[in-house]
Amino acid sequence: VQLQASGGGLVQAGGSLRLSCAASGHSYNPNAVAYFRRPPGREREFVGAIAWSGGKTFYADSVKGRFTISRENLKNTGYLQMDNLKPEDTAVYYCAVAWGRAIATFDDPESYNYWGQGTLVTVSS
Repeated sequence: VQLQASGGGLVQAGGSLRLSCAASGHSYNPNAVAYFRRPPGREREFVGAIAWSGGKTFYADSVKGRFTISRENLKNTGYLQMDNLKPEDTAVYYCAVAWGRAIATFDDPESYNYWGQGTLVTVSS
């Protein structure tokens, strides 16, 4: 199984970025895809998640209304659209996939069994 993460970079406050997470290695869709982030000097935190079947979404309060998580079935790819970015969104972002396992808690990193490499998002003020 491989997760290929992409889309990070430097953006000014108020700008937008889209992160992608392409999953490969199984012939069936994942159960869920999520994004977590680790801001500088802080612990990893939940950003958002989407249940692959049905598309129900979950967000951290800090990103509600600004970030949108989605998935594309045929490509086994998850996306995090980040709009109205703020300097406090600066972090290394990680995608995570639950594949072949049921999800009990979408904001718990222990629910996910595959992780992509981190991608840095820097928001300047």
